[in-house]
Amino acid sequence: MPNPVTQIETQCSEEIFQRVAGDLSMIADRELDVVSVDTRVLDHRAAGSGQIHISFRLGFGLEDRLEHGTLLVPLPEAITLAGSLMMVTDDVIEQCRAQATLDEPTKNAMLEVGNFIAGATEAAFRALEVPCKVSFEGCQGVKADVRPRLLYSEGEEMVTSSAQVQLAGYGESEFLLLVPRQTWAAKAAA
Repeated sequence: MPNPVTQIETQCSEEIFQRVAGDLSMIADRELDVVSVDTRVLDHRAAGSGQIHISFRLGFGLEDRLEHGTLLVPLPEAITLAGSLMMVTDDVIEQCRAQATLDEPTKNAMLEVGNFIAGATEAAFRALEVPCKVSFEGCQGVKADVRPRLLYSEGEEMVTSSAQVQLAGYGESEFLLLVPRQTWAAKAAA
C-alpha cells in the first residue's frame, strides 16, 4: 500500500496543471481551465480511460539519474491544442478531433505542445523550490485503458494527479499527470 500523498506533492501537482493550462492557453490562443485536481500516490502507472490518449513523456532529472513521468491528454484535446498552435480554423479542428491518425504537421505541433508542457512543469517545481530539471522526452499515442510506456519499475510509487480540464468550446475532460515519487525526495530531505 503506497504512503499518503504529501502537501508538497499535492501543491506541486496543482501548480503544474495551472502553469500548463496557462502556457497552453497563451500559445494556442484558446482558454484552458483547470476545474479540479485530485492527487494520490499509486504503486503502478495509471492509464487514460475510455479513449486514446497522447502521452507527453517527461524526464525528471534527479541528481545523476533520469526518471520518467507523463501527462496523458485525451487525443481530441491534444489535436485541438496542436491545431490551435498551427492556427488551423475551428472547422478543420472539429473534423480532425474525430480522427485517430495524425498528419505530419499535427505531429510536429504536438511536439511543440510537449516542449511547453515540460517547461511549465519545470517552472512549477522551481516556484516551489523542488530541485528538479524537467525535459520533454517525446510523445506517443496510447490506447484506451492501456498504461503508457515509461522508464519505470513496476511497484515504484507514482504521484498521480487527475485533473478535470475545460478546453474552450468543448466539455470537460480528464488529464492525468504521473510523476515519479522520487522527484520530491530532495525537497523532503531539506
